[in-house]
Amino acid sequence: MTMGSPRVSLICTVRDEADNIAALLESMLAQQRLPDEIVVNDCGSRDATAHIVQEYAAREPRIRLVSGGFNISSGRNNAIAAATGPLIACTDAGLTLDPQWLATIIAPLEECRADLVGGFFRPAPQSLFELVLGATNYRHAQEIDPQRFLPFGQSMAFHKDVWAAVGGFPEWASHCEDLVFDLAVERAGYRRTFEPNALVHFRPRSSLHVFARQYFLYARGDGVAGLWLRRHIARYGAYFGAAALLVTLPCWPILRPLAAVLFAAGGVAYLGGPYARLWPQLHALPPGEQAKALALVPLIRVVGDGAKMAGYPLGLWRRYFGKVTSDE
Repeated sequence: MTMGSPRVSLICTVRDEADNIAALLESMLAQQRLPDEIVVNDCGSRDATAHIVQEYAAREPRIRLVSGGFNISSGRNNAIAAATGPLIACTDAGLTLDPQWLATIIAPLEECRADLVGGFFRPAPQSLFELVLGATNYRHAQEIDPQRFLPFGQSMAFHKDVWAAVGGFPEWASHCEDLVFDLAVERAGYRRTFEPNALVHFRPRSSLHVFARQYFLYARGDGVAGLWLRRHIARYGAYFGAAALLVTLPCWPILRPLAAVLFAAGGVAYLGGPYARLWPQLHALPPGEQAKALALVPLIRVVGDGAKMAGYPLGLWRRYFGKVTSDE
């Protein structure tokens, strides 16, 4: 902390993260600009997570362990309430911070250029599937429109007063809570900016099944929160439209050239970005794995879309007809 700079509190909430919490804490303590305090909220861990954090806290006075909450939103709110700094940097378990992350993400707040800052994230794959998933579903920073980018909870910073003014993270939301928070900040008239060099590194989901569950829960969270209705409707329209065209082709052969053009154009638009991101990484793979990687891209796309289409209507049902429970 430089002379006269406000205190910075780095917070996260964890639950059953014994296999990765040490890596996160080590990356926090390796920051070129150290936080004034690190507040870790344990949200009912049943493994050794809290014990590991306590061991670090015994050696490093910057680290404090607090407990409370029943989901990620309430856990974050509990950590922020316990924080003493007026500037809050927020991240999540299961990832590591680039050494420049904190200095980069806090700078717009200290320089009075923004009230909420969104950092970025970079896949750190450990298998072929994770490599392809990272290229398929996660855009590069240069592909992002800074004006439209909404910060994610694993890489954001804000004034604590802003968090208090919008009522904190929504504790009724089990997923998409960070986006609901971002939109509340936007509606309140606060300034937001994007810092693509404030990087966190994460491991993508390790299997198709785990990935599908992740996207199902994300989409269910969208439905519960009433987010992105047009985007989800467009996805249904694209798939049902393609299915209707395929069913019609045997009866209307004249449509086949048009269908070929439409499917080719749709394939380029939908798969072009993932293949462009994957292509530079293929040279390091043997030919057999190159072919497998290329085949995985459309499979990941279709499975992800199917999971979203299954999850979103369930979320809408819970929003309008069911009981939304905060600990789902």
